[in-house]
Amino acid sequence: MKVLLQVGMRFLFSVFAVLAVWALLVAAFQPPSFMLPGPVEVILTFPEHAGFLFHHAGITASETVIGFVLGVLCGSILAIAIWLFPLAGRVIMPTILVTQALPVFAIAPVLVLWLGFGMSSKIVMAILVIFFTVTSTVYDGLRRLDPGLSDLARLYRVSRFQELIMFRAPAALPAFASGIRVAAVFAPIGAVVGEWAGAKGGLAFIMLQANARGNADMLFAAVILLALMVLAMRYAVEHLTRILVPWQVEI
Repeated sequence: MKVLLQVGMRFLFSVFAVLAVWALLVAAFQPPSFMLPGPVEVILTFPEHAGFLFHHAGITASETVIGFVLGVLCGSILAIAIWLFPLAGRVIMPTILVTQALPVFAIAPVLVLWLGFGMSSKIVMAILVIFFTVTSTVYDGLRRLDPGLSDLARLYRVSRFQELIMFRAPAALPAFASGIRVAAVFAPIGAVVGEWAGAKGGLAFIMLQANARGNADMLFAAVILLALMVLAMRYAVEHLTRILVPWQVEI
């Protein structure tokens, strides 16, 4: 409870600081409202269009959470498979590296073309954005085992699978935690990039519509909701990793 209170206080302080700087910039430079509306105008957008905003935020949140869970699951399974079968890893890893070299904005229209304007293409986009991060961090964690434990596994002549369960997997948990913390930040971005390429709903859908109509208040409201979503994902995963890896020292 104390940790949650501290996080909440830091969050509120950050929000007030951003709003104060925003209001000062608007007061000092007085830009046109279609370029940079004031914080009061944007905040008033929420009660006026709450149903519309939160409906589309729910779509993006669903795509993000599903893509995050599937991306973490697939990335972890692949990392384990690569460690268990090194020969297969030498074939698979170059393919993964090629997919990561392609810009996400180039992949997104192709996914929309193949999977349509629904949630499927956005979920796959979120998976692709975080997939390599999880795979690489878990694989590195599996490879980095204390030499003493490695010698112990050889001494008892355990199988590779038994070594994975008894030694490698517990040792890789800190690396896994680091990987999913990074993935939690990028998963919403992947969903939004997919929506940007073509969607029937979501926060990027609102942004595109608002930008086309010159409705900066709605555009900034959608951006704020996206930022809050990223923060919520990050803090939720941060709390989860503290439970998962309680022995990991944080400085």
